[in-house]
Amino acid sequence: MQTILGANGQIGEELARELKRSFTSDIRVVSRKAKKVNDTDTVLSADLSIREKAIEAVEGSEIAYFTLGLPMDSALWETQFPLITRNVIDACKINGAKLVFFDNTYMYPQDDRVLTEQTPFAPVGRKGRVRKVMAEMVLKEMQSGALEAVICRAPEFYGPGKTQSITNNLIFDRIKAGKKLRVPLSAGKKRSMIWTLDASRATALIGNTPGAFGQTWHLPVDESRPAYSEFISLAAEVYGRELPYAVIPRLVFEFGSLFNKQLKELRELLP
Repeated sequence: MQTILGANGQIGEELARELKRSFTSDIRVVSRKAKKVNDTDTVLSADLSIREKAIEAVEGSEIAYFTLGLPMDSALWETQFPLITRNVIDACKINGAKLVFFDNTYMYPQDDRVLTEQTPFAPVGRKGRVRKVMAEMVLKEMQSGALEAVICRAPEFYGPGKTQSITNNLIFDRIKAGKKLRVPLSAGKKRSMIWTLDASRATALIGNTPGAFGQTWHLPVDESRPAYSEFISLAAEVYGRELPYAVIPRLVFEFGSLFNKQLKELRELLP
């Protein structure tokens, strides 16, 4: 059996579909209020911040996928994410399951270097520091040989369904609403972004490739790394109409974050 922890977000749902499509029908989906993705799924509702529930969630699994997300709240991340990660690691060790840890890039330095799997962690901001702690917990267990695990790391998302990201909010949601598009900071800087379906499919493939374990993998993105101006031009071709946009300078985010908690949480992720 393969178990998805945090199964009802966009990554978890598409991962469940890809596992069923390409690898197995024996899938358990786990979240606080779990719902089937495929008709053959086994469903378990569990709070993974409770150690016993995490152990129960992983029991009987050959592979457990950590795709769990939390609301964009630094204080919540600091209290919950390390605890949940520890519980999941312990659950995998107790149950003899492999761990596929779906990760992001928040722990990396925020400059113009090309990021590789060997780039040292240098987080900026509270959420980046939390993700560094989580990744290092998995790496320590992996390197000691105590846990068979693999890290799948993805940059910023864009995509359908439940996808939540800066790009979805400022580009695609505004196209649907017929509003002028917004671009954070710069329209000309190259960016690495990943389509959520690609991220989930790559994670399923890595999880079912035994030789991939014991490593960190950066998931596949468009090699051209289009700037927002190029990305919007491509979208305009698809929609068959002009898509005007405005660049939001850093000063606007800095000022807005004084009054808006959501902007304050977003600010440290902008680079």
